[in-house]
Amino acid sequence: MTQEVILEIKNLITEFQTDESVVRAVDDISMKIHRGETVGIVGESGSGKSVTSLSVMRLIQEPPGKILNGEIIFNSTHFGNTDLLKLSKNEIRKIRGNEIAMIFQEPMTSLNPVYTCGEQVMEAIMLHQKVKSKEAKEKTLELFKKVQLPRPESILRSYPHQISGGQKQRVMIAMAMSCNPKLLIADEPTTALDVTVQSTILDLMRELRDTHDMSIIFITHDLGVIAEIADKVAVMYRGKIVEQGTVYDIFSDPKHPYTKGLLACRPRLDLRLKILPTVADFMKENERGEMVEVPNTVEDAIKAVVVSDEETKARREFLEKQQPLLSIKNLKTFFPIRHGLFGKIQDYVKAVDDVTFDVFPGETLGLVGESGCGKTTLGRTIIRLVEPTEGDIIFKGNRINDLNTDEMREVRKEIQIIFQDPYSSLNPRMTVGEAILEPMKVHGIYENDKIRREKTYELLQKVTLSANHFNRYPHEFSGGQRQRICIARALSLNPKFIICDESVSALDVSVQAQVLNLLNDLRKEFNFTYIFISHDLSVVKFMSDRMLVMNKGQIEEMGYADDIYAYPKTAYTRKLIQAIPVGNLNAIRKAQEKRGIHV
Repeated sequence: MTQEVILEIKNLITEFQTDESVVRAVDDISMKIHRGETVGIVGESGSGKSVTSLSVMRLIQEPPGKILNGEIIFNSTHFGNTDLLKLSKNEIRKIRGNEIAMIFQEPMTSLNPVYTCGEQVMEAIMLHQKVKSKEAKEKTLELFKKVQLPRPESILRSYPHQISGGQKQRVMIAMAMSCNPKLLIADEPTTALDVTVQSTILDLMRELRDTHDMSIIFITHDLGVIAEIADKVAVMYRGKIVEQGTVYDIFSDPKHPYTKGLLACRPRLDLRLKILPTVADFMKENERGEMVEVPNTVEDAIKAVVVSDEETKARREFLEKQQPLLSIKNLKTFFPIRHGLFGKIQDYVKAVDDVTFDVFPGETLGLVGESGCGKTTLGRTIIRLVEPTEGDIIFKGNRINDLNTDEMREVRKEIQIIFQDPYSSLNPRMTVGEAILEPMKVHGIYENDKIRREKTYELLQKVTLSANHFNRYPHEFSGGQRQRICIARALSLNPKFIICDESVSALDVSVQAQVLNLLNDLRKEFNFTYIFISHDLSVVKFMSDRMLVMNKGQIEEMGYADDIYAYPKTAYTRKLIQAIPVGNLNAIRKAQEKRGIHV
C-alpha cells in the first residue's frame, strides 16, 4: 500500500423520494481509500452501504434518487484528480467498468441470461480495450484461469444458468478485472456462497489486489468476512458512518454500541451460547425515538449467555433417553439424466445416496455441506415434496413413504418446512394475515374464521410482530420480518417437527441473531423438533444438538456439534471448518503484519 489516495468521499448525501417522505440513505459521510488498500463497509440492510457504492459509480437512478451534496474525488488515468459528480455521462462511462469496476451481490441478475459467459466478458474487453474478437477471447480464457474456474473453455460457452453460484460470481470477478481497474467495489460478493467457495473468492480477491496494486471497497454485513480481507473498516448505521478505523482497532476495541452489537451477534465457534447477543443489548430506542447506548461490553454480553458443561451434559442425557420421532433408513433420492430424442435414461444424479439417521423429540439436528451435497433434497424428501427412490421414512413409528395424498396431508400438519427465500414463499397478493390464516382454513383447524383470526394475531405477536400487521402485504416488510411471517405460518398448524431450509442464510447477522433466538425460544416453549439445514457451519453449531455433515449425497460424519467442531474425523469436515471466517485478533494481527501494517 502507498499513501496515494485513490478515492476520497467528502460530505456525501444521497436521498430518495418516496410516496410518504424523503429518505436520506447516505447522510453526510466522508472517507478515503489509498492505493492497494481494502476498506470494508459494514452494516445492516438499509444502513446505506450499497447506496454509497452506487453513488460512487454514478448509478443512482434519478428520480427517485438524487445525490444532494458532496464530492467524490477519484484519481483517474483519463482526467487526473477529478470529482466524479461533475463528469458528463460520456466521461463517467470511460471510468465506469474501466477504472472503477463493481461486483454485485447477485451474479444471476447481473449476467445476461441470453448470452454465454464468455460473450459477456469479451464484450467488456472489446468495449474498453478496443481489441478484436480473437484477442478478447484469449484474454477472457486467461481471466477465467486466473479466477480458478474449472474447464475455462467449457464455461466460455456456457450460459449463466448452466453454472453454479460460486462459478457465476467468479465470472463476475473476471469481468470486473478485465480492464485492470484501479478500484474494485465488491457489494456483498460472498453472502449466499458456501464457506469453501467464499474462502476461495476471498483468497482470489486478495491475490488480485496484491498483484495489480488495486484498491477494494468490500461491502458486507458480516464482520467475520471483513476480518479476513479488510485493512480498514467503516461501520454504517442509518446512513451515517458511526465508526471507522483499522480492522484490528475495530475488533479489539469497538467504540460505538452498534459496532459492539454487530461483533457480539455473530455465532461463536469456541463457545456454546444459550442465545445470541443482539444490537438491542448495546443500544435501545428511548421514548423520544432516539437510539441511546446501553452500557455493555462484547465480552460481558457473551459471558452472560454461555452454556455450562453441566447444562451440556444434562441436555445430552435428556436426548439419549428419548425414542426417535423420525427415523430415516437407507434413503435414496435419484434423479434420471435423459438424453436423445426419446429421453432415454443414461444415468442418475444421486442427490441422496443411502442415508440413515434418527431425530429425537425436542432435538435440533443440523444438516451441513456445500451446495449440491443433497441436504435440501433430503429435507424435501422427508416430507415427500420430492418422492424417494428407495428407503424408509418413519415418523412417530409409522412408515409414510406409501401414504396417499389425503393421508400425507394429515402428516404435513405435524411436519412443516420454512424455505430459504421468504419472499417467494409468500403470495404477494395476499396480506400476511391471510397467508398465516390460510393453512388453518385448508386443514379445518378451529371452528370459524373469527377464531382463526384471533390465533393469527397471537402468532404475529409470538414472532415479535404485531396484530396491526395483519392487513399488510409481504413487500411492506424487511427480509427478517418476512422470515418471521413464514415462521408464524409454519406454526399455524401446531406442528411437532419443523425443517428449516437455509432459512437465515440471506439475513443480516443482527437480524439472523434475532430469528435464531426466536426459533430456539419456540423450541423450548412448544418442544419443537428441528432439522436445521444451512451451509453456514457457525450458525448450525449454535442451533444444533447433533450435526450431520453431507457430501455428494452421503453422510460424511455425524455426532454432537461441539465434538465435530473440536475433533472433526474426516478431511472434508476439516476443510469446511477451516474455511469459516473466525475474525479472532491473532489472525487479524498476522494478516496485517504480512501486509506490512504494524498493529
